[in-house]
Amino acid sequence: MTGKLISGARALALDALQAKAAKAAAGFASLGIRRDDAVALMLRNDFAFFTATLAAGSLGAYPVPVNWHYTEDEARYLFEKCGAKAIVIHADLLHGVKGALPKGVPVFVVPTPPEIAAAYHVAPGTTTVPSGFQDFDSWLSGFRPRAPEVADPPGAIIYTSGTTGRPKGVRRRPPTPEQAMAALKTIGSVFDLSGAILNPGTQTITTIIPGPLYHSAPNAYSNFAVRANATIILEPRFDPEDLLRLIETHKVTHIQMVPTMFVRLLKLPEAVRRRYDVSSLTFVVHAAAPCPPHVKRAMIEWWGPVINEYYGSTETGAVVFCSSQEWLAHPGTVGKALPDAGLRILRDDGSEAAAGEAGEVYSRVRTTADFTYHGDDAKRAKAERDGLISVGDIGYLDKDGFLFLCDRKNQMVISGGVNIYPAEIESELLKIPGVADCAVFGIPDEEFGESLCAIVQPQPGAAPDAGFIRAELQKHLAKYKVPKTIEFMAELPREDSGKIFKRKLRDPYWEKAGRQI
Repeated sequence: MTGKLISGARALALDALQAKAAKAAAGFASLGIRRDDAVALMLRNDFAFFTATLAAGSLGAYPVPVNWHYTEDEARYLFEKCGAKAIVIHADLLHGVKGALPKGVPVFVVPTPPEIAAAYHVAPGTTTVPSGFQDFDSWLSGFRPRAPEVADPPGAIIYTSGTTGRPKGVRRRPPTPEQAMAALKTIGSVFDLSGAILNPGTQTITTIIPGPLYHSAPNAYSNFAVRANATIILEPRFDPEDLLRLIETHKVTHIQMVPTMFVRLLKLPEAVRRRYDVSSLTFVVHAAAPCPPHVKRAMIEWWGPVINEYYGSTETGAVVFCSSQEWLAHPGTVGKALPDAGLRILRDDGSEAAAGEAGEVYSRVRTTADFTYHGDDAKRAKAERDGLISVGDIGYLDKDGFLFLCDRKNQMVISGGVNIYPAEIESELLKIPGVADCAVFGIPDEEFGESLCAIVQPQPGAAPDAGFIRAELQKHLAKYKVPKTIEFMAELPREDSGKIFKRKLRDPYWEKAGRQI
């Protein structure tokens, strides 16, 4: 029995998806797209995302998911930086980035389906393909299916923001057959999907994708789910009660989530939570952001010991894993190193930290294909030490080898599973009239784990207010990058060097919350 994609009232069998992808591959090839090229996807959770991803991968090209919250300026940077040879985009998103489309690059438009339009309150007049643009499905229907040119696709280039505020693309090298099999076994086991892939017909999987497919984890998870011949339900936009309804209706067995979703589920009234049967769940895995211990414990008590966790990054992949039982024995841990993963905690001088001593987390899954930052090999080299990679996390290992995270060296903020870097926001703040200086950092947030806080030092004689600052930022930044909290200070604290002493601003918020991260 073949799996299928489900979105609202629509369904598409996976064998039909593969057939459409083979036609799209022929179409992409007719444009001259070949190995190592890039195809940008500015799409919400929809069938076309899978079609275009599979098509590009079968040619040895890289699908490049684009965060659809991006402003025109942000989208332009990514389209140009990745060198997109084609762009596939939802109709309603096209209207906001028309000025960012690179000249001469083919653009294919996907009509915005009703369930997505309803979830995002999309204006009716923007859901269809506008005049002068090519409908993606109509275009690919004119091609005959093309056989894959590569057995193992290179995967997506995922753009993740850097400390400079500009996104950097994590581009993995095309895998050897041995590396592809190692990744399947390692990552597939973290998702509990490798058995269904390696032994077809032995496991029936029904899953939900509640997070946006432009993020690294849902993107990888969805690709493995297709390979596992799963039935895949696409939630247009995460809604806690709707998730429970879908679990019960479709008897969902597997889900990948982020802790913010747990928080919102637990905020539902007890009567609503008890209304739905979630007993079909056998494997739930979460990552991407810190999960408050009381939230995780409450989820295990509600859904049972099916809650699993992994830690890693776009660069390294999953490097540690933790079951419910392991977490209950080591509360607060994010897991223990996977068999093929190297994991070390290093002091600033490069020496090994002792058990319980915090240091920079270096890790790597040695058996999978290496990566670089697209167009910036020097930045890639800087991240490595002794063959392991750091993404700036600070943590420690306990005496049993379980990893605990306690801070982020580069001050990255993870809000609801989304990586946000303060430098980009600070740069925009400093452009605003009346702002002399500023500091942006993460503070505790019950729902999202962290939220953004901006402390603004006004120019002498100026008195900008929070509403004005938010309005100015929204002209240049995606809404999720606009600080939730904006406060003012006559003089920001500084180190002797003149650098703003962020920790003095940040620490009081975390001390009140009784935690470090």
